[in-house]
Amino acid sequence: MTNRTELFEAALDSIPEGIALLGEEGEVVFWSRTAAAITGFSCADLIGQPIPAELEPLLGDAAQPEETGPRPRRGALLHIRHKMGHEVQAIARIHALHDVLGGQVGTSVVFHPAASLDALPHGEVDEGAKASQAELGDRLAVEFDDFAGGGLPFGVLWIGVDQAQDLRKSHGAGACEAMLEKVERALAPGLRPAEVLGRWGDGEFLVVSHERTPEMLAAHAQVLAGLARTADFRWWGDRISLTVSIGAAQANPSETLAQLLERAQEALAASIDAGGNHITSAARGQAC
Repeated sequence: MTNRTELFEAALDSIPEGIALLGEEGEVVFWSRTAAAITGFSCADLIGQPIPAELEPLLGDAAQPEETGPRPRRGALLHIRHKMGHEVQAIARIHALHDVLGGQVGTSVVFHPAASLDALPHGEVDEGAKASQAELGDRLAVEFDDFAGGGLPFGVLWIGVDQAQDLRKSHGAGACEAMLEKVERALAPGLRPAEVLGRWGDGEFLVVSHERTPEMLAAHAQVLAGLARTADFRWWGDRISLTVSIGAAQANPSETLAQLLERAQEALAASIDAGGNHITSAARGQAC
């Protein structure tokens, strides 16, 4: 007859995330099969031992235990090292485990590989914008992971500046970058307190949003599009009117981050095909 411990371990092994349970002294008391597959360290390598140096970021300042509340804190994006030596980006959540009297008896760590930025749909950017795109990619991964774990609603607005390509050809890269900075400053006042805006391609931006519905996300996109049109951009005395096309996509729990971005990218393409200065909601697939 299967005992409770075997049943418990089998249940944890069936979860498609790496799971580590640590005792009061920080020793590993359980290491799931998925954790072994992600890191290369087997259960036999770690049971009874502290987390090895290669995996210490799992317990770092970016993923400190939450002392109260039933849910683990928002995941943290971090870098661990596989047993074979290569780096693995992971998202980890850590939670203190308590007994019935409230005393801490251990710690649980739940983690999974983060999608590589290179694996996500995005446009090419010049050297000056790569840092912004990389930082935004990290934020996307963490925010989406939080949503997938039952957190806030999540959506993205993929914004393309309609004049970017022509301006780059006619006035050069310097003029285009100056114009994009102007648009970014124009959009900033319209962002919600928890939203993030960053470069996501050559003449494109991405907004990480927490609007509750696709309709609210599309309405918010309308506000941002209006702000973009107020950008007063002049280059060598020429005033250039600016407009944006936007693809809006609200996340659903059954898709990956890459799939969400693909829907937003397709919605942006539909807005551009409609003549620019349009907003398309991926949920409806219709330009407005």
